[in-house]
Amino acid sequence: MSDTPQSKYEVPIKPVEKSLKISDRAKTELKSSGMMDDKGKLKLKGVSPKMLKRMKLESIDCPVFKKELGFVECYVCSNFHSRISGVVYCKGDPLE
Repeated sequence: MSDTPQSKYEVPIKPVEKSLKISDRAKTELKSSGMMDDKGKLKLKGVSPKMLKRMKLESIDCPVFKKELGFVECYVCSNFHSRISGVVYCKGDPLE
């Protein structure tokens, strides 16, 4: 019996020296959902400023987009299932 039957990928989280830039596609999604204001400041519900700062200094090798993304971008993706002990569980559905 598996703990996460919906996830297709288990992606490890890597620390980075400098935060990765959020793509324009992700910024428009964040603004439309109310998680980013007009000035570009992130406002994720349930995430403290200290945790958000830590999330900005983490990255993943995204199996869907086939490139390295910042964890914040992964966190707001529709494929994000959960994060447990430094591993992201991703649904792996194709995105446009």
